[in-house]
Amino acid sequence: MSEDLIKIRNQIMALAEEYFILKEKDKIFIENISSIPVSGKVLDNKDLINLIQSSLDMWLTAGEFTEKFEKAISAKTGIRHTLFVNSGSSANLLAITALKEFYNLQDGDEVITSAVNFPTTLNPIIQSNLKPVLVDAERDTYNIDVNLIESSITQKTKGIVLAHTLGNPFNLEKVKNLCDKYGLFLMEDMCDAFGSKYDGANVGTFGDVATLSFYPAHHITTGEGGAVLTNKPKLKKIIESLRDWGRDCYCPPGVDNTCKKRFDWQLGGLPHGYDHKYTYSHIGYNLKASDMQAAIGLSQLDKLEEFIKKRKENFNYLYSAFSEFEEFKLVKSEEKAEPSWFGFPITISKNVSFKRVDLLKYYDENRIGTRLLFGGNILLQPAYYNLDLGDPNNYPVANNVVENTFWLGVYPGLTKEMLDFVIEKTKQFLESNTN
Repeated sequence: MSEDLIKIRNQIMALAEEYFILKEKDKIFIENISSIPVSGKVLDNKDLINLIQSSLDMWLTAGEFTEKFEKAISAKTGIRHTLFVNSGSSANLLAITALKEFYNLQDGDEVITSAVNFPTTLNPIIQSNLKPVLVDAERDTYNIDVNLIESSITQKTKGIVLAHTLGNPFNLEKVKNLCDKYGLFLMEDMCDAFGSKYDGANVGTFGDVATLSFYPAHHITTGEGGAVLTNKPKLKKIIESLRDWGRDCYCPPGVDNTCKKRFDWQLGGLPHGYDHKYTYSHIGYNLKASDMQAAIGLSQLDKLEEFIKKRKENFNYLYSAFSEFEEFKLVKSEEKAEPSWFGFPITISKNVSFKRVDLLKYYDENRIGTRLLFGGNILLQPAYYNLDLGDPNNYPVANNVVENTFWLGVYPGLTKEMLDFVIEKTKQFLESNTN
């Protein structure tokens, strides 16, 4: 790069930093006017500069930043292989599709998952022609009730697919023991749990494969984006092929002949010497993300520990305040779990004089963001209601979640002033709605 280009590039970076500082400096919280989002992105000048740097390179698909980001994620998690994709939903789709091939699963084979579920965790099981077997949740953790799993295992059961609910790790010890006992695969959806630990180890390291989401609501963001992680080289190769159109070639974008025999292959019914770059061994997709997204991810990853610390502080602050409210039941964690909290879940107690919807409307009127817990009992959702996945009435905890559970935000963009406002408004509501 010439000196003139370097000079102009540095000027652009300096102006971008100045722009960001000016743009953000006057943001203040005003009660009843400013919104308190339940989740959101936290960006700084470094994120903007990384984005601009990658855009100036004009390498629009996966490239140098993608490779660096994948290596950085692996280093952070301790998982050998990371594949950056365009969303957490795509990550789950790729993981399940690859596991089906890796373990030679047949259509109709069973996969155990939680009744309190999110569509993008459940859908790939259905889309892969596997049968989800739903198990009820625990009242205290909102994770799968591990004591109910074994009775759901049959000769057709091949694996367990579970999310760590709102960053709260499920009992990995018991689940992993069941997987080992019955020869089942384990997939950890840690889209809400980046940085959570169980028994001192990072979640995602216990199973065959793990997934992440980098949607703006999650722990770090690339805008849209996600990742699939595994320690198994063969499984990584399958995932990579499925992500990249189903191609057999494993050359990175812009690179040819990594295998040194590009025109010396004979696969399928193709003639000998057919270009390996255009040889397809899987029925795949194009689910890659862009280098610009990876550039943001790299700078975001540098702040992950800071973000986690702030999430924990916000969670603990709300927990201390809300523990005084008899109208609410608060979440608990496994003894060996160290959550990197995604949200602050609350369940309305029985025998109160108000309904959940009354409280949520009140929060909404005061510009306080809330969310329900995933899909609640997923069997009650319109997309699954008429599928032959079980009787919704057999899941009492999941049904209680449908009726009475919601969550508040704890993401790093929330200030103590915002949290105090949430607490004060909650007190006012309860005082006005007490018999």
